[in-house]
Amino acid sequence: MMLTIPDVLAPEQLRQCRVALEQGAWQDGRGTAGHVAQRAKDNQQLAQDDPLAVQLGDFIVDCLGANPRFVAAALPLKVLPPRFNRYAGGGTYGNHVDNAIFSVPGTPHRVRSDLSATLFFSEPDEYDGGELVIEDTYGSHSIKLPAGHLVLYPGTSLHRVMPVTRGVRLASFFWIQSLVREDGQRSMLFELDQAIQGISQQLPESPEVVRLTGVYHNLLRHWANT
Repeated sequence: MMLTIPDVLAPEQLRQCRVALEQGAWQDGRGTAGHVAQRAKDNQQLAQDDPLAVQLGDFIVDCLGANPRFVAAALPLKVLPPRFNRYAGGGTYGNHVDNAIFSVPGTPHRVRSDLSATLFFSEPDEYDGGELVIEDTYGSHSIKLPAGHLVLYPGTSLHRVMPVTRGVRLASFFWIQSLVREDGQRSMLFELDQAIQGISQQLPESPEVVRLTGVYHNLLRHWANT
C-alpha cells in the first residue's frame, strides 16, 4: 500500500523547520550509502548525530504519533530516527531498494524497514525534477507532494529520486517497523479502520460499529508481532 498523509506539519511548524534546514551543515550523502547504492546516490545529508537532525527528528516522530492517519496506516512498533537530505544542481538517487534492517545510532536496537516514508519540506514549484518514483506491481508512481505532506510506501519497493535541475529539494526520510509485518494485512486493517470511522460518523449508535471494531482488533491480535 502506498499512501499520502497530508499536513503532517502545520504551516508554522513547517516554516521553522525550513529555516533551520536551510542553515544546516550538509554533507555528501554517499557517506551513508552501501557499496552498491554509492554508485547511484548524489545528494547531501545531515549527519545522523547532527544536533539539528536529532532535534528535528524527535519533533517529526512526535507529530507522527499524534497523526491518526499515519498511526492507522503504519501501525508503528518502531520508527527509525528521521534523516534529512538535500538535492540540488542535478542531484539524484538512482534505482535502489532500502536496507532490510537498520541499526539505531548509539543503541543496540535494530529496526526492520517494513515501511519507507518521505516527508517533503520544499513546495513542488520551488524545484524542477526531484520526483520520488516508486515501482510496484501496478507500475511506476511519480510522487512530488506539497511541503508538509508525507508519502508512506512498502520498504520492499524499488524507487529513485529524479535529478533536481532547478532549485532545492529538502526532505526527511525514515523507516518504520510495523506491528503487522505483511503489507497486504496492514492494507486490509487500514481499509477496515477507515470504514469503521465512516460508519461511526454516519450511524454513531449502530451496534454494527461495535461488531466491526471487534473484528478489527481480533485481526490485529492475530497478525501483530510485538
